[in-house]
Amino acid sequence: MSCEELKDAFELYSLGLVEEEERAEIEAHLARGCDACRTSLNEALAVNALMLASVPGANPPSRLKRRLLASFGRERAGWGWLGALAAACLAALAAWLGMEERHRTAELVEARQALFQRTAEQDRLQRALSFLHQPGTQQVNFGAGQPRPPRGSVFVNPQLGVLFIAGNLPPLPAGRTYQMWVIPKGAAPQPAGLFQSASDGSALHVLPGPLDAASLGAVAVSVEPQSGSPAPTTTPIIVAMLGG
Repeated sequence: MSCEELKDAFELYSLGLVEEEERAEIEAHLARGCDACRTSLNEALAVNALMLASVPGANPPSRLKRRLLASFGRERAGWGWLGALAAACLAALAAWLGMEERHRTAELVEARQALFQRTAEQDRLQRALSFLHQPGTQQVNFGAGQPRPPRGSVFVNPQLGVLFIAGNLPPLPAGRTYQMWVIPKGAAPQPAGLFQSASDGSALHVLPGPLDAASLGAVAVSVEPQSGSPAPTTTPIIVAMLGG
């Protein structure tokens, strides 16, 4: 199917309600990095978020109250204990409707967050694969031969930038993050982005290009405050020296 044919299906896709065939078509387009489909998905997510934010509180209509009273054989005047019971039923119904609405809202928000995470992960993997398949990519491994080091590889491509892949990264305390640095030959380290490791100690980080790969002497990683630093404040735990 073409991007135009899929355009109307993105709102349902973002809510997990699209048919399996259309889901496969959409995910195939997104996996290929289709800009038109990515734009349609972002627009659908924005529309759903706007609709979700504008949902009013659940208030039962007044006619529901009258019908409930009529079912007990009573009208507005002289409610007595039946009127009190009807009022209690209405309050319970309103509470239930509100709880159901909040539950549905929470489910939609959770689904939307999961979709955002999945989309971001697909984007990162797509970038990583592009490094591996492009000519001119330089690979440098680090961590081999040390007792308990982070291990992994750095990939540098003049057009794509820098790809960092690592394992065995130690968990960080609250308020700390990993920060990557690119170090030109004979120059000071330059900030190249913040990232966190996964629960298994793995990490994947991309600094988009282009860059002057010939002048790059090393890629390093240090532990920094959560907001990052303009220059390393701790000794780097990873230094990958580039050849040339």
